[in-house]
Amino acid sequence: PDLLPACNGEITTMSFLQDVVDILLQYVVKSFDRSTKVIDFHYPNELLQEYNWELADQPQTLEEILLNCRTTLKYAIKTGHPRYFNQLSTGLDMVGLAADWLTSAANTNMFTYEIAPVFVLLEYVTLRKMREMVGWPGGCGDGIFSPGGAISNMYAMLIARFKMFPEVKEKGMAAIPRLVAFTSEHSHFSVKKGAAALGIGTDSVILIRCDERGKMIPSDLERRILEAKQKGFVPFLVSATAGTTVYGAFDPLIAIADICKKYKIWMHVDGAWGGGLLMSRKHKWKLNGVERANSVTWNPHKMMGVPLQCSALLVREEGLMQSCNQMHASYLFQQDKHYDLSYDTGDKALQCGRHVDVFKLWLMWRAKGTTGFEAQIDKCLELAEYLYNKIKNREGYEMVFDGKPQHTNVCFWYIPPSMRSMEDNEERMSHLTKVAPVIKARMMEYGTTMVSYQPLGDKVNFFRMVISNPAATHQDIDFLIDEIERLGQDL
Repeated sequence: PDLLPACNGEITTMSFLQDVVDILLQYVVKSFDRSTKVIDFHYPNELLQEYNWELADQPQTLEEILLNCRTTLKYAIKTGHPRYFNQLSTGLDMVGLAADWLTSAANTNMFTYEIAPVFVLLEYVTLRKMREMVGWPGGCGDGIFSPGGAISNMYAMLIARFKMFPEVKEKGMAAIPRLVAFTSEHSHFSVKKGAAALGIGTDSVILIRCDERGKMIPSDLERRILEAKQKGFVPFLVSATAGTTVYGAFDPLIAIADICKKYKIWMHVDGAWGGGLLMSRKHKWKLNGVERANSVTWNPHKMMGVPLQCSALLVREEGLMQSCNQMHASYLFQQDKHYDLSYDTGDKALQCGRHVDVFKLWLMWRAKGTTGFEAQIDKCLELAEYLYNKIKNREGYEMVFDGKPQHTNVCFWYIPPSMRSMEDNEERMSHLTKVAPVIKARMMEYGTTMVSYQPLGDKVNFFRMVISNPAATHQDIDFLIDEIERLGQDL
């Protein structure tokens, strides 16, 4: 009750916010301190019992509120820590953080120019620049920032379906033939999730075989398209992946584009993870052919280190998004306003309320320039190559696939000394599948580092090391290898 907008609340408010900022700044400094833990791990029931988290009728004091802030950060995972490698989105960018604070203070919605003038213009400018980098002439087309790659991919499905059968918007799925979409067996689960949400159904998503490096096989794609057509289904979308979640593989976009053109199918590229490579002159060849896509997902909150959330869907054809999604709500999108209505972008979104995600990316881009992003990305790829070179012939390591990784994903098994002389059989497999989970659990209990693991197809649990944090160095990679060996040698 003592804080603004209470009468004479200015002094209390300033001192409270100053205290909060101090807590945040201490946390930021700690995040980059290698002598601090990445995580102070507690089991859920311990955390629930150790503190009172319940909501009460009576207010707490501001001292208690500050304590709540401290406690929350005490058990938070330091995702900016140089030794946090668990997710595709890691790191903590200072300019991005500042932009996020500003966005929260401005506290507006991305509906219209009327209530978010600068933010709406920055979205327009930034999306155009991103489309230019995809390779569409003059950055033409359309786009939107969405709550994440899964939603961006769902937008692509929605728009592709509308382009082929505009009547689906009013009449629904019953009015159109049975649709099918195609994506690789290594693609992100969001393609199936989108099909479920849009009423297309997960059975209508046909998974295309991949080669041993995790890239979609174009001849299998063409075979499955012909098969679907013979059954009377209508192929409406192919989702190619630029940077798969586990292997970091890039599908052969040019060959896929040729097939999409031949059969008149919408080509989507899910570059949520790999899209950032468009910023790098050295690595953008991995996305050759992306300019032929009808739509592209690109998440700056992954490889480019923009604070969550920041995901863009880019569409080559202008106006399509608007006609697909608009509902002409007259209380929000009045047609008799006194400015150019083309800047009222809210009606092309699925959301009504939409967070301002663009400012973080725009401000970071201003602060780094394209060359700054390029240097950051090149460094991460160089670190991945360093890790690969270090373990490919090292005793106790086996690579999941042969050859240098295309992205920063390095996939490997750690083989403890006790297993190194075992023959390759069922028994060895059942031992090996337990190794990564135990090492991961120990990492978290010690709090020293975090790396993801998973099984894939017929392959038992392996580590998937990813690097997207510009704070990581060669020493952190060395540390990780030593730590895996320290925690796994007795297994």
